[in-house]
Amino acid sequence: MTNSCTRRNFLAGLGASAATLALTRNLWAADPTRPNILLITADDMGYRSLGVTGCKVPDITSNLDALARQGMLFTQAHVTIAVCQPCRSVLMTGRYPHRNGAMGFEPINPDVPTLRQSLSEAGYFNGIMAKVSHLAPQPAFKWDVVIDANELGQGRDPKLYYKRAAEFFSRAKTEGKPFFLMANSQDPHRPFAGSDGEKNAAAKRKGAVFPGVTRTYKPEEVDVPDFLPDLPDVRKELAQYFTSVHRCDETVGEILRALKESGQEENTVVFFLSDNGISIPWAKTNCYLHSTRTPLIVRWPGKIKPGSKNEDDLVSGIDFMPTVLDICGVKQVSGVDGRSYLPLLAGKKQTGRDKVFTQFWQTSARKDFPMACVRTKRYSYIFNAWSDGTTEFRNEPMGGLAWKAMVAAAPSDKRIAERVDFFLHRAPEELYDIESDPCETKNLIADPKYKDQLAKMRAELLEMMASTRHPVLDRFKKHIGRG
Repeated sequence: MTNSCTRRNFLAGLGASAATLALTRNLWAADPTRPNILLITADDMGYRSLGVTGCKVPDITSNLDALARQGMLFTQAHVTIAVCQPCRSVLMTGRYPHRNGAMGFEPINPDVPTLRQSLSEAGYFNGIMAKVSHLAPQPAFKWDVVIDANELGQGRDPKLYYKRAAEFFSRAKTEGKPFFLMANSQDPHRPFAGSDGEKNAAAKRKGAVFPGVTRTYKPEEVDVPDFLPDLPDVRKELAQYFTSVHRCDETVGEILRALKESGQEENTVVFFLSDNGISIPWAKTNCYLHSTRTPLIVRWPGKIKPGSKNEDDLVSGIDFMPTVLDICGVKQVSGVDGRSYLPLLAGKKQTGRDKVFTQFWQTSARKDFPMACVRTKRYSYIFNAWSDGTTEFRNEPMGGLAWKAMVAAAPSDKRIAERVDFFLHRAPEELYDIESDPCETKNLIADPKYKDQLAKMRAELLEMMASTRHPVLDRFKKHIGRG
């Protein structure tokens, strides 16, 4: 390829019209040898919901397990914020929510550069499937191809994903451009497959048809996470959830089948992740381990060693955009908070991967519950700026069977009653030792044995907040006596 200096000399001496110059730039940018990028996202899928991450539910994710065998699984990957629209805005900007403007369900600030813009300027053909409104404003996310959820069986029909993905790959090939496709499954988001919520949603939405399933799980087949009590209605809801997980896995399989049949598989980097944890208590819309930990899988034929696993480096949602730009050889954007983990994909070492910062701001009901967290492989520290002893937490998962079952069981079970009360009110600070307490059920904030660890993590969170002008910085400083 001609180097940049030669290109400048060529254009300077061309003396052509503005139209000719524009055409030349477009032909230069549309380099078909650059790798394609396929980002597949699941909606509300927990880290441990895949066979490859330890799920014991039979035959749950054969396609995702195969993808992991073909690429690299990150066991310490986290999204930056555990709720759909803000999480996706982070992926596409490389900035924390309070720095891109999408702290809740609102557009990013209009002056924030996006991955879509950078790739488009570099000659990429860009498309999105489902979750379209979750990336805004439109000028920043002006896709070449937009396929809405209602064209994909409410974002849940594997066969329709195959059909539309195949059309996209074919069109990209016709255009002679590398592509970036963000293919979003809306499984296993509520309403879960076969639930009353699904039936009610179909009745409310005129013409809405939810696809069927090829596998229906029974309550006795499911894995109950240790942070939830093993109650009949908890199992019932999880059975519906895992049925949706299985359908999501089929969607992934169909998208990958379309890619392979297009003949572009070998030059395509595939990313898979979930935007946040399960829509159940102690997961989605919080800062717990099961809120932000995501099953990140990356496949890059000929570049990533098949079946590899990264179990030590903490990567985050803010790192996705710089990583993709690095892979594609596109100039990095200034002002991002993340950094590329391309060296890790090659099996190399990278410093500064010992912690991530996560946060939460607003539920889909537009209720604010600001939280900030610093997390390492072993410890997590959470500051709940909203917790005052009287304010009660409220989120979407509390409308489901699992939470209602916990509330019903609380009067006769002291342990469940304590968990219910803590979920509602929290504490201003939480500290957990993941090694001994992987479900973060024992708050160590007052344990003198962890005094030094607490001081260290407070200082780390304070530094991040100060450097990024975090909106609750003053409240945090006052709470820890630094104000």
